[in-house]
Amino acid sequence: MAVTRTFSIIKPDATRRNLTGGVTKMLEDAGLRVVASKRIQMTREQAEGFYAVHSERPFFNDLVTFMISGPVVVQVLEGEDAVLTNRTVMGATNPDNADEGTIRKTYAESIEANSVHGSDSDENAAIEIEYFFKPEEIVG
Repeated sequence: MAVTRTFSIIKPDATRRNLTGGVTKMLEDAGLRVVASKRIQMTREQAEGFYAVHSERPFFNDLVTFMISGPVVVQVLEGEDAVLTNRTVMGATNPDNADEGTIRKTYAESIEANSVHGSDSDENAAIEIEYFFKPEEIVG
């Protein structure tokens, strides 16, 4: 397997509860390396653009409102098969279905406030990374 990169967001429910370090530790313990990270307050425009793929879905406005409700931490993670590794350590979207020891089982408050976002493919990881980071901000 090759070393690749993926994108991660530590969501407002987790930053509000000061879980940034705990989430990052779980990512690092899973073999991922943080090569870029910044805490931001997403604007409505940023959130709408980032989640544009869901714009026709009934939950779109609630999702955007949640993502701008507090600061988030956006990260670029690097490691062996980074997308799959990150998705495994995150756990199922619904924390009730997530495996023990995953981020969502450990920290999520609900299916909506599930503490983290992670890219679902290498192609989307590249798009999502570029959305929030300039190349010079990513340092391995």
